[in-house]
Amino acid sequence: MSTSPEHLQTMRAQVFKTVTGAGVDEEIADAARLVASELVGNAVRLCGPWTPVVVQVVTGAGRVLVRVHDPEPAAVPYRRDERPDNAESESGRGLWIVDMLAPGWTVEPTPIGKQITCALPLTERAAA
Repeated sequence: MSTSPEHLQTMRAQVFKTVTGAGVDEEIADAARLVASELVGNAVRLCGPWTPVVVQVVTGAGRVLVRVHDPEPAAVPYRRDERPDNAESESGRGLWIVDMLAPGWTVEPTPIGKQITCALPLTERAAA
């Protein structure tokens, strides 16, 4: 997909549909959609609009994996030191959100960019 507004809306809907279609509850599907949205938003800010991005969602093994691949290997996302509840801040909350929902996310270089992988753990209720 490219990071156009239309594609972003479609991606969010598709992530939710994929996760709920695998039998995972809507709370986790919402979290997966939010994580994917934040990571794609970071890709847009770091790489520019209309950048080709790949979003992959995999369910199983007690978790939902959200992977976002973009073509910019040097632009590694990082969490700012600024507190997420700072009313003065205009941005910088996205990776705080990702940390809360999927702690331990990773960034791996690939032959054509980088891939960010987030694992959202499933509770017994969420997997029912």
